Amino acid sequence: MRRLYYMGLEPYEARYTLQLQDWSTEAFDKRKLDYVVVPGDLLSTDQSIVTGQVLDAHGRSYFGMSQMMSLVKLMKEGEVTSEDCIFFEDMFQPGIESLPYIMDQIAEEHRPKVFVRCLAQSVDPDDFVHVWGMEKWMGLYEKMVNEFVTGVLATNEEMVAHMKIAGWTAPIYNISGLAFGKDEVRRRLLELEEYKDFPDRKMRVAFTARWDQEKQPDFYMDLIEDWYKRYGKDHGIEFCLLSGGELRSNNDSYMKRTKKLQKQKKLVIHENLSKNDYYRILNDTRVVFNCALQDWVSNTVSEGDALGCNVLFPAYRSFPETFANDIDRLYLPWSLEDAIGKLHPLLVGPHSKIGDISDWTNGTIDRCIDIMDGKGEEWLRMSTDYRKHTREAKF
Repeated sequence: MRRLYYMGLEPYEARYTLQLQDWSTEAFDKRKLDYVVVPGDLLSTDQSIVTGQVLDAHGRSYFGMSQMMSLVKLMKEGEVTSEDCIFFEDMFQPGIESLPYIMDQIAEEHRPKVFVRCLAQSVDPDDFVHVWGMEKWMGLYEKMVNEFVTGVLATNEEMVAHMKIAGWTAPIYNISGLAFGKDEVRRRLLELEEYKDFPDRKMRVAFTARWDQEKQPDFYMDLIEDWYKRYGKDHGIEFCLLSGGELRSNNDSYMKRTKKLQKQKKLVIHENLSKNDYYRILNDTRVVFNCALQDWVSNTVSEGDALGCNVLFPAYRSFPETFANDIDRLYLPWSLEDAIGKLHPLLVGPHSKIGDISDWTNGTIDRCIDIMDGKGEEWLRMSTDYRKHTREAKF
């Protein structure tokens, strides 16, 4: 790879995209890559998600198309060659159809390799694209991208299977994680305050995912109410949820129940958190709890693990791979009995493998670089026996 053209995502204070470019460029610099961060224009500077769930619908479109204009200009000027790679952080990139249109009409020596990272898409039955009926056109978009890219980067083995079932034929690689910068996260915290040892932390359980239906807030609220029934009101545990913006949900019933639990002082809501405030709370938290139907690895597990929290997630989809099949920190999905049973010891003391998950995801960007540089054959999943990798512990 002569040069890497990096197509990042627009930064949002409430999302991991605020740090994503810094995490990536730090890894590029360590590897001494020749790279160009292709710029895009922000529609708004308030860094808030107004329309949509994961990213702002208007903001994603505006940034993506302006970014494509910058890339097309570089291609027109002859800066991009067949020895280069273009890397899209998200498979959904408004304006990407201009690439095959151009590449099919230019000389071969100016046709770069193109890699896209898939975060979910319509192949996921719990993704908002599928739930809201957007797969009718998104499926056609995915087929178009599938036809011209050099490779699709999946975040885990289960996502690979979803792509295969959907009939995707482009080379698929499992990068086994989301991009993460452990050093940056820990530096950011230590610039604010001292790292807290586990025994000095508050008896707090934190829910850190979005409060939307694919994250199953009802299960977390069921767990809270069950805990109060078992142990009364003086159990000494704070159950909370953390939100980077004003708390909202794509299901109104969750909000009604949330407000009721908050009024009963069973649930504490921390909202409108800056990234620094969020990390401060994690630094005083014992357990990060997750019960998502849809979470392809999740940056929340990496952040919690990097900042010394125990993490308790369902043994579902990507998480057995993310946790290297750790039975102490994975509970039987939808089983309150198992979740509560696993929660008890994680509140008492630190798990012996705290830090291992974030160490592994900290290498995700390097795995992406290896693949784009032609050195990632071990992560290619194109053979008929690709499912054999599912049972392998990655670390």
